[in-house]
Amino acid sequence: QVQLVESGGGLVQAGDSLRLSCAPSGRTVGAYAMGWFRQAPGKEREFVAAISWSGEITDYADSVKGRFTISRGNAKSTVDLQMDFLKPEDTAVYYCAASLGVERLAHKYKYWGQGAQVTVSS
Repeated sequence: QVQLVESGGGLVQAGDSLRLSCAPSGRTVGAYAMGWFRQAPGKEREFVAAISWSGEITDYADSVKGRFTISRGNAKSTVDLQMDFLKPEDTAVYYCAASLGVERLAHKYKYWGQGAQVTVSS
C-alpha cells in the first residue's frame, strides 16, 4: 500500500510564505504525476496544482497562479508546493495525491496523503 505524507503546514500571516512537501512512505509511488488539493471548512475539496512525472508539465488553479509553485524533488518521488503571498482564503487542509497523469479532478487520483493544515491569519 502506498502512503503519502505531507509536511510543512502551519500558521502564518497574510503575505507570508510556506512550503509544503510530500513524500511516499513505504513502497514507492512509481512514475506518477502528483497533485495538491485543498479543502476549507464547509467547502468541497478543490484542485490547487499538479506536476507530471518528468516535471515538465505543470498546471495551476487560477486562484493560486503566480503565487504557488509546484516542483519535483531530485529523486522525483517527492513533490513540493511553495506558497508565496499567502491570503486568508488560502486557509485549508492541503492534500497531496498521485495520479497517472496531470489531472484537475480528484477522482482521477489513486493515492492520497492525510493532509496538512495551513492557516493564514489576516
